Amino acid sequence: MASAQGKRLASGGLIDRTRTLPFTFDGETLSGHPGDTLASALLASGKTLVGRSFKYHRPRGILTAGCEEPNALVELRNGARREPNTRATTIELYDGLDAASQNRWPSLKLDLLAANQLFSPIFGAGFYYKTFMWPASFWEKVYEPAIRRAAGLGRAAEAPDPDHYEKANAFCDVLVTGAGASGLAAALAAARSGSRVILCEEDFRLGGRLLAERDEIDGRPAMDWVKAAEAELEALPDCRIMRRISVVGVYDGGTYAALERVNDHVPVPPAHEPRQRLWRIVAKRAVLCAGAIERPVVFGDNDRPGIMLAGAVRTYLNRFGVAPGNRAVIFADNDDAFRTAVDLVGAGVEVAALIDARKGSSASAQAAAEKANARYLAGAVIKRVRGGQAVKGVEIRDQSGKIERLDCDLIAMSGGWSPTVHLTTHLNGKPKWDEGLAALVPGSLPPGMSVAGAALGQFGLASCLASGQAAGAEAARACGFTPSIQALPAASDESTAASAVWQVAGGKGKAFVDFQNDVTVSDVKLAAREGFR
Repeated sequence: MASAQGKRLASGGLIDRTRTLPFTFDGETLSGHPGDTLASALLASGKTLVGRSFKYHRPRGILTAGCEEPNALVELRNGARREPNTRATTIELYDGLDAASQNRWPSLKLDLLAANQLFSPIFGAGFYYKTFMWPASFWEKVYEPAIRRAAGLGRAAEAPDPDHYEKANAFCDVLVTGAGASGLAAALAAARSGSRVILCEEDFRLGGRLLAERDEIDGRPAMDWVKAAEAELEALPDCRIMRRISVVGVYDGGTYAALERVNDHVPVPPAHEPRQRLWRIVAKRAVLCAGAIERPVVFGDNDRPGIMLAGAVRTYLNRFGVAPGNRAVIFADNDDAFRTAVDLVGAGVEVAALIDARKGSSASAQAAAEKANARYLAGAVIKRVRGGQAVKGVEIRDQSGKIERLDCDLIAMSGGWSPTVHLTTHLNGKPKWDEGLAALVPGSLPPGMSVAGAALGQFGLASCLASGQAAGAEAARACGFTPSIQALPAASDESTAASAVWQVAGGKGKAFVDFQNDVTVSDVKLAAREGFR
């Protein structure tokens, strides 16, 4: 029998509670609902420990809710279809899904290779190149195979792949990448002009961050606007919406590469259908609306299961109807993250404190603390996290240097947002540094590309809608069409004021910069001392 979903909220979210989907994780039968990802279904079942880290085999939990997830890497399926290193946050749950944790022995809870942590002083950056140098013939025969076995992530299938894969071509006037607020606004503006539009979205549902927030557009829930926009685009004859597809490359002549996961959300592809399809899309103009990625804060033991990005916490609450914890602490350097407190309390989760790493206090953060009936600590930081395989509490250092302990099982952290500029750097495009955002933003762009919304560094909802509509209209105009003038949807810009706090100095425990590769602050400092720039 499938285990109960103890962390599932009684209502809310975009899941179908009328149907139950059984699945297995490490041999244990669990359950979720249509609309879940593997990550949200695991959290709903109370599973916070989902993997082990690359080098030290430290216990790891789910950090994000999207394609940037570094911790929750699992083996999916078995036999000839076994697929390692799949992000649980992007796996669409289906009936009979079979997943397993990886990089642990003999089990996830008891991983003997966690003894690597005892040898961390000699496991610095590039230690294997400095240590295993003699005899030279041993590198390929002994040293490298042993290191790969100890640090390998997952097992590839040994039998031939029984599925098949396709290539296809598509042509359009305007290609819009990303179907959040700015992407939908851009697609509507371009498609209403009569231009041929392709809208690509890597998720199985349109909406982007609107799926995770309680925003309003035109005085109604934002998801109402998303549904209306989707229906209008579906009805337009020259607009094509492509879901479960990632645009991965920009090439000469307005050519874009995209990977469509046609049947990754089913156990076995239907007869004569591919599992995946590689698209070559040729577009006269492109509008990039790829959003932004939330940054973690670097502090002692910031990798423990139960520590998540604040935006991910809101995603699990509002999109998937899952409470990731019972008592939360929010640690951030920006106003956007403290919105999480209101959503947590609305879902019945107690918020112990809002810890604002900035030197000055924030009126927006204070207002959120009052709504959540929580303490607001300005100028404070988390010195260390208590707990091993799960968060049990935090040690807080306030402005005066006083240390205080708080019990909690969830930490929502945020170091601000960085625009997703990756595709803008193709064809010699170069991003530029924005001191106000403390992030790289698009600079010079590939020919024919424009950028809108959070990918441009505009994080407010009203700004995203406005920039998306303008970019879509301009792209259509450049293709020879006359955009129709439409009223801009009414929305507000929430405060996103931030003051970057990159690292908590004087903390205890390993402070991770790169979770996926187990790179800590001390590793980065060592690399700098040895001349790596």
